[in-house]
Parts: sequence; C-alpha cells; structure tokens
Amino acid sequence: MFKAANSNDDIIKAFCVRSIVFIGEQKCPYEIEMDGLDYSSLHIIGEIGSEPFACGRIRFLNGYAKLERIAVRKKWRKKGFGEKLVKFMIFKSEEAGFFKFKIHAQAQAILFYENLGFKTYDEPFTEAGILHRKMEKISR
Repeated sequence: MFKAANSNDDIIKAFCVRSIVFIGEQKCPYEIEMDGLDYSSLHIIGEIGSEPFACGRIRFLNGYAKLERIAVRKKWRKKGFGEKLVKFMIFKSEEAGFFKFKIHAQAQAILFYENLGFKTYDEPFTEAGILHRKMEKISR
C-alpha cells in the first residue's frame, strides 16, 4: 500500500496526488507547490492497485527529518490512510537514522498530528494562503 518511490513513474504519481490535493482543491500556486526540492527528497506513495491515492515527501536535514507534502485524495480520506502514511514516513526516516521529525501542519490538521505525538512550537504562520503551525516529534 505505501512504499518509497523507486522510479520516475512513482514520483510522477506523487506529483499527481499533490496536484489534485494542493493545486486543485486547496488552490496552492504551482510555483509554491513545485518548489525545486523534490529531487533531493525521498517520496512516499500510497497506491491501491495501480491507483495513487496518497503521498508524502521527506527531506533529511540537519539532524531531523522534515515530513512534507502529505496528501490523501478526497475519496480515501477519513479511512485511516493519513495516519498510516505518516507512520510509514516516520518508519522510513528511522530506517535512515533520523528520530526527530518536523512538520508545517495546516491549522485544520493540528489535532491529527497531535494524536500522532507531534507538539506545536513557534507562532502560527501563513503559507500559500493557509494558516500553519510548526510541529515536531522525537521518537527516541
């Protein structure tokens, strides 16, 4: 169901999910969504059969893994896939030796991430016209 992208086709599937959710539904401008950081990131893709329904991006930075571009297509929301996706991203980060995680959570998703052990820090900020909070989690 979830896997690390290991081909250009997998990355294209992740871009498709991101385009549907962020550019289509949330009206995020293309220039913000496609920020030039994708080719130095680990992409995670969720598929049922060959249909991509979820994605996320992990950037391994100075001592932490930044979980980004986490998206689940509308038809598959509220079925536990978002939680499974984030847990898989944490697992892949831990496999790579990272045990501190940061995320810029959209305001409506803060409770979702709190239920996964993330804590808010810093002041709210707006990104792509959407209110966000910085959050982090340490697994060790």
